[in-house]
Amino acid sequence: MNSEFNKRPHRRKNILTGEWILVSPHRTERPWQGKEEVPQHKEVIPYDPKCYLCPGNERAGGGVNPDYKETYSFINDYAAILDGPFESTKDGLLEAETETGLCKVICYAPDHSLTLPLMEDDQVLRVINLWQKEYQELGAMEAINHVQIFENKGEIMGCSNPHPHGQIWAQRSIPQEVQKKHKNQEDYWNKNNKGLLKDYIDLELRKNERIIVENKTFVALIPYWAVWPYESMIVPKKQHQSILTLSNAEKKDFGSIIKTLTIKYDNLFGVSFPYSAGIHQAPTNSMSNEFWHFHMSFYPPLLRSAEVKKFMVGYEMFATPQRDITAEQAAEKLKSCSEIHYSKA
Repeated sequence: MNSEFNKRPHRRKNILTGEWILVSPHRTERPWQGKEEVPQHKEVIPYDPKCYLCPGNERAGGGVNPDYKETYSFINDYAAILDGPFESTKDGLLEAETETGLCKVICYAPDHSLTLPLMEDDQVLRVINLWQKEYQELGAMEAINHVQIFENKGEIMGCSNPHPHGQIWAQRSIPQEVQKKHKNQEDYWNKNNKGLLKDYIDLELRKNERIIVENKTFVALIPYWAVWPYESMIVPKKQHQSILTLSNAEKKDFGSIIKTLTIKYDNLFGVSFPYSAGIHQAPTNSMSNEFWHFHMSFYPPLLRSAEVKKFMVGYEMFATPQRDITAEQAAEKLKSCSEIHYSKA
């Protein structure tokens, strides 16, 4: 490839979804005269008597949390998906159907101030163990074909409660984003008799241009087709359809790399880094899904500093996603960040 290629406007293809993104690296040179905000520094407290998720407190829906000591999960009091009969309707071009399932909240720890990068290794491992338990139990339900594990961190990502927690939405249908990844992985498997993400990860490890951190069994990188400025992906080096088949050693490596990556995020701008993170893994639809390779993606909105955010506006809303800094530049910045949290340095 021409050495000047990555300095010029170009498009990159997302091999998982089949979609394209516009990359405009020359735009990083333009002056910034847009909105800037002063980040809020909030008091760090281990327990908040007004928090709906702290141990022993009453939740907004009227339930009371037990005095939990580790992780804790419960059915969301204000779930977006509810259990019930399936119905559909069609009137010419107007078509709809009920979505059924259930939603759960996952409290990572009783400590109100403990985000993933501040947890001890064994605490992160407990979160992974609970993810496995919920994925297995919810996925075993006859009416559940997809289990989505995710976290919204930070107010600007729409997080309604600062207590470190994630969510799980389990539903009858398979969401569109997952369907796209399902099809592309299946097509590649049928054509090459091997995994799409396995080949991609092997390629990234050889090139070592977008790797942020790796350990014995996992790698964290900026995907070649990343949309968000510091978007990243954690992938097991060995192909696993879901988190259920991880060995104990692999689970420890998974937890370790989650912690290291999120520490680097916080250290990038010296702030508790906001993001949306989610795990894409095989649907629970009783099919073999042998071509699936699970991965965890992080979509953070920060661009130039803790004050400057990236929004999808204008051209991106009406045409296609666009980014300024290249995936390689973003990877280099994150890679250079310390693995010791700035609050403990």
